[in-house]
Amino acid sequence: MEFFATAGKGVEGVVADELRRLGIMGVTVEKGGVRFKGEMPDCWRANLWLRAANRVLLPLAVFPCATPQELYDGVRTIPWMHHLTPEMTLAVDCSLRDSDITHSGFVALKTKDAIVDELRDRCGRRPSVDTRDPDLRVNVHLVKNRCTVSLDSSGAPLDRRGYRLDRTEAPLRETLAAAMVELSGWDGAIPLADPMCGSGTILVEAALKAARRAPGLLRKRFGFQRWPGFDPILWKAVVAEAQGAALTSLPVPLLGCDQMGRALAVARQNARRAGVEGILTLVQQELAAFTPPPGPGVLLFNPPYGERLGEEEALKPLYRQIGDVMKQRCTGYTAYLLTGSQELAKCVGLRASRRFVLYNGPIECRLLKYELY
Repeated sequence: MEFFATAGKGVEGVVADELRRLGIMGVTVEKGGVRFKGEMPDCWRANLWLRAANRVLLPLAVFPCATPQELYDGVRTIPWMHHLTPEMTLAVDCSLRDSDITHSGFVALKTKDAIVDELRDRCGRRPSVDTRDPDLRVNVHLVKNRCTVSLDSSGAPLDRRGYRLDRTEAPLRETLAAAMVELSGWDGAIPLADPMCGSGTILVEAALKAARRAPGLLRKRFGFQRWPGFDPILWKAVVAEAQGAALTSLPVPLLGCDQMGRALAVARQNARRAGVEGILTLVQQELAAFTPPPGPGVLLFNPPYGERLGEEEALKPLYRQIGDVMKQRCTGYTAYLLTGSQELAKCVGLRASRRFVLYNGPIECRLLKYELY
């Protein structure tokens, strides 16, 4: 079987490396995600273990689609009886660009019509629609008049781990935080610190990785668990294998600091829900007073970067302070700073040895690497 793990721009290579470490075969990087091959348990394991992917899709059909009728006819060629019963509920998601059909809501509606018409003709009854919590989520990807129809095996997006119920003002998505940790190369062998940790997402994702804890273990369920033919006994074995791989402690410190007591309270709650509270340390502290554990080690920064006019100028002193702290207190460390502003990055006063292009939502960002010799 062939699957497709969707990923944010710049994160495709990270997801491909994750799949290869899982022992999954036929991994191919494409724009917007990674294609791979395997059996259904490989799809389950991908959902359970992938840290930087958004969803895992099972493609069903690809066909040319320039008109609503071509869309309707193409969707009806799929044997929906294998995937859906009249008793199940259904939802359709759509993403499109550069196509003659320009309204994603219309594509989703037309796809839904084709599916329910096909089932009604064959069974005499049709499934109901439930956009909030469907039994089967269908994904339609229409690009340059070429339509791909897939089943969404994840259900809710994979960034919704389940540990982050309370959020600070500008939370970093879990999958992007995990990608930052992966791109830093940190594997739990040396200390890691986040001097401006906020709600603690980077630290929690780092702790989950170092402790070999599958992020999917925190979720209540995945979409594939409601598919016809799902094997709960085999799934239980896959989950037990993941649970058995987890570590209860780490040989190196994970340190998070923030000047805001409220943010740290949220970070502690998130860490507790993620089951990693005991393997990281959170300290209320001004950035100017930050001192990392003895190095070598890794620093990860996600400071604010001013999305509106005037905010950027107000943040320049903060970035200068970040540069001063790195130069004066963090010798022997390698630092990574995520920012959406090149002007603010200049205020750090250090030359980056490498730049990774990432997207925080619609904002194009740079993950800057600094060698602090």
